[in-house]
Amino acid sequence: MIAVFSDIHGNLPALEACFDHAVARGCTQFLNLGDVVSGPLWPRETADWLMAKDWPTISGNHERQLLSHDPKEMGRSDAYALDQLDRDHLEWLAALPADLQYRDDLYLCHANPADDEHYLLHRVEPDRIRDAHEHELHTMIEGYGSHAIGCGHSHLPRHMVLSDGRQLFNPGSVGLPAYSWDMPHIHRMELGSTHARYAVLSGAGDDLTVELLAVAYDHERSAAQAERNGRLDWAVPLRTGFVD
Repeated sequence: MIAVFSDIHGNLPALEACFDHAVARGCTQFLNLGDVVSGPLWPRETADWLMAKDWPTISGNHERQLLSHDPKEMGRSDAYALDQLDRDHLEWLAALPADLQYRDDLYLCHANPADDEHYLLHRVEPDRIRDAHEHELHTMIEGYGSHAIGCGHSHLPRHMVLSDGRQLFNPGSVGLPAYSWDMPHIHRMELGSTHARYAVLSGAGDDLTVELLAVAYDHERSAAQAERNGRLDWAVPLRTGFVD
């Protein structure tokens, strides 16, 4: 079985809890869909932990931003992570691919196959966040994924089966259950739960199955770390599952 993690955001206690849970479930392979270290938690320790594991990992928008933006102009989460990382960490992040055809039946990306910023399985409307409909997905996934496509970025877990039999899934976020963002306009992604999220895949091809899982962990420890670093905008979501 394969455990699929995404959007860890330097939350090492959540990552360790998901790993232990996955091992107990019998997982022997692990995949990481990006946004690995950015945030006011434990970026250096998380990078060390993951580099030692050497799992197949792709980059997310925060890896791109952290590596390419002027430190004086980047967001606070990326700037904090950059300040904590050393050359080896940055070289590891820079070498991560943008997407990955892990197996013939399993394609992985961070947000969608074309870019690392636009949600694949969710849509932002002026008054709500909704699930994407099948007809909205065809042009985004054309040419990708014979059986299954995995993505992250939205932090919201979702699994859907298309009419042609292909499966699309988002494991949710290991490290951050809620956030606000201004693209395409201000919106909130909120789970209303403090649990860490990941997915387990079993079987292959037409027999591939996807299970979305939630794991309780010491989220207060992570919230306190965010608070120590002056980030109530992280502490509140970690404690409540809501932005505020």
